[in-house]
Amino acid sequence: MNETDERYSIAEEAIFDAFFLLLQSKELDKITVADVTKKAGIVRSTFYNHYENVPALIAAAEDKTLHDIFSMMESFHPKNDHDICHSYFLAVCNYTKKNTFLAHILHSPRGDAFFEKAINMFHKYVTKVTQTTIAKPGDRTRFSYLVASSIGGTIGVLHKWIAEEFKVPADEIADILSSVFLSGIMPYLHQV
Repeated sequence: MNETDERYSIAEEAIFDAFFLLLQSKELDKITVADVTKKAGIVRSTFYNHYENVPALIAAAEDKTLHDIFSMMESFHPKNDHDICHSYFLAVCNYTKKNTFLAHILHSPRGDAFFEKAINMFHKYVTKVTQTTIAKPGDRTRFSYLVASSIGGTIGVLHKWIAEEFKVPADEIADILSSVFLSGIMPYLHQV
C-alpha cells in the first residue's frame, strides 16, 4: 500500500468513525456533511473525495455493515456443539449491539430498503454456499431453504432485541439463537 492509499484509508476510517459516533447523539436524517467533517477532523473536500453526500455515506455504511455480517457468517462452520454456536451467536449479538448504525437504519425510513438489500445478499450467499457444498439439486433446494430459515429467524430475533433496546443480555440472546439453531435447523442439515 502506498502513502496515498494509506491516507485515503485513514480518511475513510475517520469518516466512518465520525459518522458512527454522531449516530449516538443525532438522528440519521439530521447528520450533515459539516457534522461529519468536524467530528472526523477533516476538510469538506476530503469528505467529497470519498462521498458525494450523506446519503452516499449511508449507502456505504450499509454495504460495510453487510460485509461485516457476511464475514461473520462465512467464518461460522456449524457443528452440533452448543459452545461453538453460542460463541458465534454471541459475536453476532455483540456486533449488533456495538453497531449503532444498524439499530438506527432498521428504525429509519431506510430500514425497509436496507432489509431488502440484506435479504438479497443473503439469498446470493445461500445460493453460493449450496452450489459449492451440496451435490444433489433436490438437497441443494432443501438446504438453501433451511439456511434461509435460520437467517430469517436470526434477523427476527435481533430486530426484536434492537427494538427492545437490548434489555436482555447478549449472552441470553446468543443462548436462544443457539438453542433454536441446534434443535430447529441443525437436525435437518444433517439429513441433507
